[in-house]
Amino acid sequence: MHIFEGFLPGPWWQIWWILSIPVLAYGTAKLNKLVKTNPGVLPLLAVSGAVMFVLSSLKLPSVTGSTSHPTGTGMAVILFGPAITAIMSSIVLLYQALFLAHGGITTFGANVMSMGIVGPAVAYAVYKALMKANVNFYVAAFVTATLADWVTYVVTSLQLALAFPADPGGVVGSMVAFLSVFAITQVPLAILEGALIALLFRYVIQAKSDVMVKLEVLSESQVKELKEDESQVKGLKGAEA
Repeated sequence: MHIFEGFLPGPWWQIWWILSIPVLAYGTAKLNKLVKTNPGVLPLLAVSGAVMFVLSSLKLPSVTGSTSHPTGTGMAVILFGPAITAIMSSIVLLYQALFLAHGGITTFGANVMSMGIVGPAVAYAVYKALMKANVNFYVAAFVTATLADWVTYVVTSLQLALAFPADPGGVVGSMVAFLSVFAITQVPLAILEGALIALLFRYVIQAKSDVMVKLEVLSESQVKELKEDESQVKGLKGAEA
């Protein structure tokens, strides 16, 4: 939900910049530490970044001054947590603003806050709660990716409402209006993205389960259980054939 260049008036675009900077500084430190201590994560960082870039570039016209699209942050936040996801999102958003006219520099802080910080942070908290409740990992991945999108569009709606309160209705009335328009495209897009991210994790677990264990995303017993379930499903399909 990139807000276009120049669309947010002052002081709102400055406020979102100021609020985003400390989070990005913390995320940079976390990312540097991760790469130094565990260089084997680089392929997963690359894949997660590519997923985020491709999905968030699929923009659809939506609310005036913004667009609807998947965010692609669900995979990154499960693997690396919200702080590193914020850095990855900022890189994607900066590239898109500079080279694709998608988003902007003045609105960069607002876009990072919605797509890169608040959306992933809320989704990550829910993911952790689901895993603690022993929910199936693929279900948790689906919910996390879907929720990251939904929270992002809620935050973007709030940012637009604060900058452009309705008359009458104020900020609340404006936010409801923005949410209503966003929901038309964002709700189904988020569900589709959730399914895609869950499917991608199926292949990651088969190919890079050791890295996921090192990142403490899953334990060895959880990986073993998921692979056994996969084998059983393939066996049933083979028997039916």
